[in-house]
Amino acid sequence: MESQENQENSYFVSVNALKDYKVINKSGEDLGNIEDLMIDLQNDRIAYAVLSFGGFLGMGHKLFAVPWRALELKLYKHNLIITLNVDKEVLKKADGFDKDKLPLTYEELFRVYSYYGYQPYWQTEGVKQTELSGEYNH
Repeated sequence: MESQENQENSYFVSVNALKDYKVINKSGEDLGNIEDLMIDLQNDRIAYAVLSFGGFLGMGHKLFAVPWRALELKLYKHNLIITLNVDKEVLKKADGFDKDKLPLTYEELFRVYSYYGYQPYWQTEGVKQTELSGEYNH
């Protein structure tokens, strides 16, 4: 009975459990840790993860915004694996920011999504909502 409950609960993870969690790329390279998750209150969703990368012993690290969709979270033998399909050099060249710059604006977030090759969710969903509202008006 307990194993069945664990299987059912493996579809959910606490946001607190993700803080400081290690992120790797497909090659297994360490890309840093999740520092925070930013929630878009206007669109009711996680907008981006704040990734801490670089530095030594927590000193001199940079923060990066990463589109939530760019991260892949999987459970493997009861361990959570978080993968970002980005080469380490791409992350090194990304625009970092200081913690006092949080939260990012939609304009800043648009640049982040574009850098990583993702269409911003608020544009994609905005189109769908517009199309649907048009259908309902006929």
